[in-house]
Amino acid sequence: MHEMSLAQNVRQIIEESARSQNFQRVRCVVLEIGRLSAVEPDAMRFCFEAVMAGGIAQGARLEIVETPGQGWCEQCACDVPLAALYDACPHCGNYQIRVTAGDAMRVRELEVE
Repeated sequence: MHEMSLAQNVRQIIEESARSQNFQRVRCVVLEIGRLSAVEPDAMRFCFEAVMAGGIAQGARLEIVETPGQGWCEQCACDVPLAALYDACPHCGNYQIRVTAGDAMRVRELEVE
């Protein structure tokens, strides 16, 4: 389950931010997870709780904001919505689509004390 290593990376980001911005506690973490990122939100919630135990984000609320997939169709030369990787263009049926959004995960916001 790669969500465990992603949760560990989130903890590292939180700890580095705490050192540089001088806060002691995290109340809420908002993660932006792209629909095409292959990150399972329920697995991330489970791993987040386990990884944050004993740290400054222990007990922090996790909010997940899902971002839609977006791509650029080489055939149509237009932006198209993507529900999954390797979907065909909804306009022309072409499979040569370059993903332009929705394939990443990032810490969007921290609520701290």
